[in-house]
Amino acid sequence: MTEIASPHISQPRILVLGVMTGKPGSAPFRIVEIDGEVVCEARTITDVLSIAAAYGITVHDLDDPDVVRWVGGDKFTWVPRGPRP
Repeated sequence: MTEIASPHISQPRILVLGVMTGKPGSAPFRIVEIDGEVVCEARTITDVLSIAAAYGITVHDLDDPDVVRWVGGDKFTWVPRGPRP
C-alpha cells in the first residue's frame, strides 16, 4: 500500500481567523496572519486581498485551502454569530 494514511493538510500562507468584536460602535473584524505573523485586522474581503498583495501574494481563488484558510466562517462571514438555541 503506497497511500498515506492521513489526509493532506495544507499550510496556506494566509490565515483569516474568526470574527471578533471590538470596542462598542466599531465594526467587527477578522485577524489576518501571513506566514504565521499577525499582520492586520480585516473588515472585508477586499482588506484580505489588499494585505495579501502588499505581501506579494496573488490570490486567484479565495476558496482554495492551499492559499487561504478561513477559520470560524467562510469569506462571507463578517459579523459575529449569535448564540445557538
